[in-house]
Formats: sequence, C-alpha cells, structure tokens
Amino acid sequence: MALEAHFERTIRSEIQFHGVGLHSGAVVTMRLVPAPAGSGIVFRRTDLDGFEIPAVGRNVAKVSYATSLMRGSVLISTTEHLLSALIGFGVDNVIVEVDNLEVPILDGSALPYVEAFQSVGLKQQRRKREYLKILKDVEVRDGTKFIGVYPGEGYRIQYAIDFPAPIGVETFSGNLATGDYVELIAPARTFGFKEDEAMLRNMGLIRGASDACAIIVSKDGVQNGPLRFEDEFVRHKVLDLIGDLALAGRRIQGRVVAERAGHAMHTALVQRLMRDRSAWELAHGYDEVPDVVAGSESMDTSMIGLQAVNA
Repeated sequence: MALEAHFERTIRSEIQFHGVGLHSGAVVTMRLVPAPAGSGIVFRRTDLDGFEIPAVGRNVAKVSYATSLMRGSVLISTTEHLLSALIGFGVDNVIVEVDNLEVPILDGSALPYVEAFQSVGLKQQRRKREYLKILKDVEVRDGTKFIGVYPGEGYRIQYAIDFPAPIGVETFSGNLATGDYVELIAPARTFGFKEDEAMLRNMGLIRGASDACAIIVSKDGVQNGPLRFEDEFVRHKVLDLIGDLALAGRRIQGRVVAERAGHAMHTALVQRLMRDRSAWELAHGYDEVPDVVAGSESMDTSMIGLQAVNA
C-alpha cells in the first residue's frame, strides 16, 4: 500500500537499540514503539516508572553541548539525532522508551535510526499531518551567531559554520521538501576537537565519546577519517538543526537561516516561535517528495534533500 505524504505515520513495529550515552557514558537500552495518531514523539523513562516527557519546546532543558529535555526533575539528554531521524524519515508518532538518562550516541549520526526505520517500514495513520506554517520573520541573535525563520514554501534551510582550521567555513543550503535526507544528511557524524577533550571531560561531558561515534579533529586534520562527505561538518549541523526544530512539535513550512548557530540558538528559536502565536499557523501541508518503493511496500524514505556548497 502506498503511503500518502499528507497523513501522519508511525513505525510498523518495535525497534530496539543498545549503546552508551555520549556525555554520561551510561549504558542505555532504547526501544521505539508505535504510537497512536496525534500523540507526537514522547520519551518514556522506563527506569523511572515510565515517566513521560513529550518532545516539545516547553520541556527544553540544558542545551550547551546537546539538547536535553526535562519535565519536573526528570531528564532525557542528547535527543537531537533521534529527533532528526524521525523528522527526516517522516515519523510523526512514536514512544521512545529509554532505561537511562541519555539517548545512545551509536555512530554519532542519524544513519542507524533511518536504517532501522527502513527495515521495519512505516504505517500510515488516519490523521492528516499538520505543519507549522511561518507567517512572519522570527530571529535570534547572539553576537556573530544568528538564526532566523521566515515565510516560504517547503522547508528550506541555509546553514553556515566557521570553525578553526582544519574545518574552516562551510555552507549548506536546500529545500527539505524535495530530496533525500537518508543519503545526504543522516550519515553526517558529530565531531569534536582533540584539544578540547580534557576540558570537556573535566566538565563531566563526553564520557562515552570515542572515535567510533564522532569525528575527532586536531590541528593536523581529521584523526579518524575518511570523512563520509567533504563537508560532513556542516551537514551534521543541519542534522542537529532538524532535530532541534522538531521540538516545535510539527514540521516547519518556511525558510530557516543559521550562521554559527548551535543547540542553544536552535532551541531559543523554537521557544521564541512558541511564544509568538502570531508568527505561525497550523496548515495541512505542502508538496513532498513522492514515496519510493522499498520491498513490498511503498514508503517515503525521506522528506529532505539539500545541495552542498563549500565556501
């Protein structure tokens, strides 16, 4: 049965992952469970009597080196890669059961998630998918850092980064409604500078980091190459942005521009959007890429396609 882009979807069956948290180093088992239409993405701490934290902007907590959610005193950390994969693959409703405080980092990208979604397939639901249609400009600035969202068709992203050598300046732009997230964004891995390792570990961070789950960059270059893309660094920033903006609760219809931004700026934009009800309206969608056949079922492996431009 063909899946129609304007209806909500969930996964067809449960999926389980095992790994460690990037920052906590904690061993984690995570299970994704199909969820009813209209329920959205909800994290459930199975180690805390099934306490639930919906993935929405009001629950955003710490956002320095990862995007964390908190409801009451219960935390779930490093949610951005999974949220990005869910949005990128077109999964609207799912329960994420986690038995510890952090989502497993896996290989540092969204690729293990989308491969799992491909293996089980998606189930179309009876509810029409709603989009957050941007009606006016909303911007967040912090010195040279900037992010803004503007009215427009589709879901366009323009991202620019500027890091010390050997990364330098990279830019990436495109329309998320007309291409392939699975091929162009999902494989892009998180990255870090070797010279920052001691500082971050002293801060209680990256306890689960290794060269198997992140690109390690030194002044001499990439230590654990090869890169999956020539511009993998900015592609990963786009991956993060997609996951963070998922906290708006719905896919965005509009244009997003980010320069030297990060998790804090991404989620600040979500919160500013949520506070200004005149900046958006709920709409029943825009044209998306047609479904592609996978096995015996036609399913949309992606809604996102971007074309890279190295600056």
